Amino acid sequence: MLNDIGRPDFDAVVVGAGIGGIYQIKRLVDLGLKATVLEAAADLGGTWYSNRYPGCRFDSESYTYGYSFSRELLDEWHWKERFSSQPENLRYLNYVADKFDLRRHMQFNCRLESAHFDEDAGLWRLTVSDGRRLTTRFLILGTGLLSMPTLPGIPGMDRFRGRQFHTFHWPHEPVDLAGKKVAVIGAGATAIQVIGAIADQVGELVALQRRPNWCAPLNNSPISEAEMADIRARYEEIFALCARTPTGFVHDPDRRGFYNVSREERVALWDRLYAEPGFGIWMANFSEIFMNEAANAEFSEYMADQVRRRVKDPVLAEKLIPRDHGFGVQRVPLETNYLEAFNMPHVKLVDLRETPIECVTETGLRTSGGDHEVDLIVYATGFDAVTGSQDRIDIRGRGGLRLKDKWDEEVSTFMGVMVHGFPNMLMISGPQGASASTNYPRGIETAAGWCADLIEHMGRNCQERVEAGSAAEAAWTAHVKEMYASMLMRKAKSWFTGYNSNVAGHEEGKVRYMVYNGGAQKYAARLRKVAAQGYAELEFQEAGAPAPLEVGLIAP
Repeated sequence: MLNDIGRPDFDAVVVGAGIGGIYQIKRLVDLGLKATVLEAAADLGGTWYSNRYPGCRFDSESYTYGYSFSRELLDEWHWKERFSSQPENLRYLNYVADKFDLRRHMQFNCRLESAHFDEDAGLWRLTVSDGRRLTTRFLILGTGLLSMPTLPGIPGMDRFRGRQFHTFHWPHEPVDLAGKKVAVIGAGATAIQVIGAIADQVGELVALQRRPNWCAPLNNSPISEAEMADIRARYEEIFALCARTPTGFVHDPDRRGFYNVSREERVALWDRLYAEPGFGIWMANFSEIFMNEAANAEFSEYMADQVRRRVKDPVLAEKLIPRDHGFGVQRVPLETNYLEAFNMPHVKLVDLRETPIECVTETGLRTSGGDHEVDLIVYATGFDAVTGSQDRIDIRGRGGLRLKDKWDEEVSTFMGVMVHGFPNMLMISGPQGASASTNYPRGIETAAGWCADLIEHMGRNCQERVEAGSAAEAAWTAHVKEMYASMLMRKAKSWFTGYNSNVAGHEEGKVRYMVYNGGAQKYAARLRKVAAQGYAELEFQEAGAPAPLEVGLIAP
């Protein structure tokens, strides 16, 4: 509906109250806009509200994951662990929302069902799950990268008499695992965290693996008061380092060149990185391992030897070593006690390439090799990544074009923040942006900040609509494809390439260009250039009716 003076209900509606939505609404209310967040869940937090499975935690260093916009916030918050766990992460996000009084701008249990652009009125008409119809000038999607879980289509899932759930829907109340027989289906990052966390709690654990994944030690540790004080003193330096590394992490690639150093020097580097915390083994490595088959093969064999060293049964160790992709060509899970779990007598690995799952029974799972009776089935079977959450909303732009239909043929965006044909629609972590391939909050602050700056620019210049030009979108999509061409990841079965066998149309052999591989630094510089050149690649329409935005900076 429109109010009495012809304005929409809101200047901007943000969809999703996760990391991105929280920062975006902060920027919008600081501009003095009438804005709200629609959140499908019962509370804020996004990933850190929904994912409550054992072992769920950051793989980013905690002090690089938090928001950087407030010095006061940085001084107040004490990260307790180098890689913080889900409960602490959720407490942090609630602390941020309460500190800046952001909850009053959020609506919970409000799932956006449809968003249609009204070309005559120049606004978006929204339908919410509670039956309301709202209007907004700007629609900003902050639905996240991994927020649409996918279940496998195993026959008989409805017959199981025990408990079963996807890791995304792990119950909020404690789950009693003591003495239980538990099956975990999957071998991705979530399964690796879960198995490492529960192996010593359960009576029996059956890990059903179709494709093994490379992984590396997290090497987590507490952060003392003294270390946190040192981190606070160095925040400016830490965030400056994140801004200049390709990944937005504190890990800078080794630039000596893979073949410019001896084999002994390479192994010395790898030994050091393997023992250090975090993504250094992946991101502080030689860049050749991402692009050169021989370099990747040499390093992958080094990592395979680490598996053989840590898993006592040599036959089992070989089953845990990937053969269909090299190390680092898809996102690397970081683990704690995952490989050691398979040394426990009550933990069993079922290789689904040898004995595929046939069905779920009343008492467990049946493979071609026999039955496995269990009390609990955990589906760690991944997500319809990056575009999945947008695809579930009926989003229609000019001429009634559905966003899902446009992306079914080929995913295309302008820098991951805009889509041609969808005026006044912005994306905080859209496909072909940098947030998926970098330290997520660092990418979020870049993209959400750019969106807020664009809206402020339009308000000051009395501009009603903005849309990415078709040529600009085509050029960016071509650039994204070009960046894939040099990377070994183009061959991987990964959500980076849009692969998910549980989602129709996302099967093997159809590459979807989902992420920008040019690095966080280049991406941020490109966004700044677009703004500095007056947004020349965008198409604007001057304000007519409804009335123009009244933008004026107010105190936070």
